[in-house]
Amino acid sequence: MVNARNDLLLGLKPGPESPPVEWRLSGGLVPYEAALAAMDARAAAIPLGQAPELVWLLEHPPLYTSGTSARPEELIDVRFPVHAVGRGGQFTYHGPGQRVVYLMLDLNRRAPDVRRYVATLEEWIIRTLACFGVQGERREDRIGVWVRRPDKGDGFEDKIAAIGIRVKRWVSLHGIALNVTPDLSHYSGILACGVAEARYGVTSLRDLGVTASMADVDAALRQEFEPLFGAVMRQLSEPTLQA
Repeated sequence: MVNARNDLLLGLKPGPESPPVEWRLSGGLVPYEAALAAMDARAAAIPLGQAPELVWLLEHPPLYTSGTSARPEELIDVRFPVHAVGRGGQFTYHGPGQRVVYLMLDLNRRAPDVRRYVATLEEWIIRTLACFGVQGERREDRIGVWVRRPDKGDGFEDKIAAIGIRVKRWVSLHGIALNVTPDLSHYSGILACGVAEARYGVTSLRDLGVTASMADVDAALRQEFEPLFGAVMRQLSEPTLQA
């Protein structure tokens, strides 16, 4: 019997002798292809001991990505460039005002358990949202983090954060996308994450009435990361990269 994600052990701290994770912040809008290349290079170097694990915070220009489970009919309107990627999941949107976090973590060193890793990512987002008074929840039939919307009707829920990962040689790639202040109308070009029911939509912190800057969200993400994943290095900021 497969355990529900709510019943899984949470947390993926490495052993006591492991070095801290590099925490990197990129300014501007990072081109998607450049991000993929950098992520692949780092993920290849980590198991060889040539580079530390990395958590990379960034924003992309408007685009859609299609995961390994995406179906053509879920692409409704090609408003932005579409990138086919090797992560799990269906179509999703990335764009300004959304905090994307790519995690390159050595799961073999932590715990070679993908379900536990996904549940821990969800828990990280849920704890981060709680810093802003938002109750995020996981759902067994839907990956990501959801917020109940009784103001919209009985049983209505909106997705505020997406999760899409890939694991290669037990190093994780891709990660999470948390909606802070994106243009939610950009989601209209896709059936986001393959969810078709009208009572399920998308939201953001701004849409929920929360006034928070990206820097506020970044600080909360870092604060809630360490209890679940372990220590991080001093933040490394990169020059602004424009798409």
